[in-house]
Amino acid sequence: MPTVTVAFVHAIATAADLTLTPEGQVLSGSKVIHQLPPLTGDHIDDQSHFGFIDLIESRHPDRMALIAAYADVIDTDDLGVLGLALKSAPTLGASLARLELYFRLLTDTAAYWLDKDGGLASLVIESCTPDHAALTLRNECALAAIVRNMRAFVRGDLALEYVTFRHTCPDDPARYAEHFGCPVIFNAARDAIAIPARALDLPNRIGDAAISDFLTCHLDRELDVASGEPPLRADLFRRLSSALSTGVPQAATLSREMGMSERTFFRRLAEEGTTYRDVVRDVQIRLARDLLERGDCSIAEIAFLTGFAEQSNFGRAFKRWVGQAPAQYRNSVSDRQITSRSVVMAGAAQRLAGGADTVRTVGV
Repeated sequence: MPTVTVAFVHAIATAADLTLTPEGQVLSGSKVIHQLPPLTGDHIDDQSHFGFIDLIESRHPDRMALIAAYADVIDTDDLGVLGLALKSAPTLGASLARLELYFRLLTDTAAYWLDKDGGLASLVIESCTPDHAALTLRNECALAAIVRNMRAFVRGDLALEYVTFRHTCPDDPARYAEHFGCPVIFNAARDAIAIPARALDLPNRIGDAAISDFLTCHLDRELDVASGEPPLRADLFRRLSSALSTGVPQAATLSREMGMSERTFFRRLAEEGTTYRDVVRDVQIRLARDLLERGDCSIAEIAFLTGFAEQSNFGRAFKRWVGQAPAQYRNSVSDRQITSRSVVMAGAAQRLAGGADTVRTVGV
């Protein structure tokens, strides 16, 4: 079963002004409002964590303030040896490489990867669990915390090119831009932070290659204790996303590529509470949604890229998964994007029109 470090649970609770007891009670003042599993270990299960995020989102009146508070609360020091390894790495690029490799020690519900494309470097957060309503807030908080911590341990100014999120903007987009200090784009293809590629060479304030190497050796030993292998589901997500264009690979083929027997492959998936068919379906859904939302591929091309030999088979499967035919889904996303842009433009116009009134009010 996927798990999450309790450090993230404590951070979101503190940001929401809630108190957690070791027994898992969630207190608002002196009143118990929720029950989590006991917090005596290092991790809790993903569904408990996601349910807690849902509860906080439903109770908190100001989403952007919650995200900002979370970013202020979570610190690299809260991440144990990994946090120290991030801060002591010689450069920002080395820090992000360690985050990409060792983040799975904190949770197997998400993974980071660094995408270098020309003059830009994008740190992408990718969910490794089926879609859940809590993931939008989880990813917003995570990227906000990453940005604040990068700026804290990097020597010099770190300017972002932009931040992107896959979901529709749930608040005033101007507040997101103000918080991140850069354009924030919603309804995008992925959740990511984009920085100039040259920023990867920025030195860290307390960068020390010898200390960082010592700490990464410790992290390597922790990975060995945790079986020395990444969570199988997360690894399959990455492999299948690029392999589906040639059809759905046979489990036997993938197990050989990953250096294990087919029996071990199925056993490890069962230990993680899933099956190969479920993982393939989840990857197909995620990939199909991404491609339909981007709008630069035909539905026939999307069927091919998600492992279907026939567009009609893809259409039936997608409607069974999502409740809409592919064309309907694409149109509904397009309508939401148009509405979102209209709201943004109207809000900007209103702020410009009200500028003079604001100045007069301040001067009173």
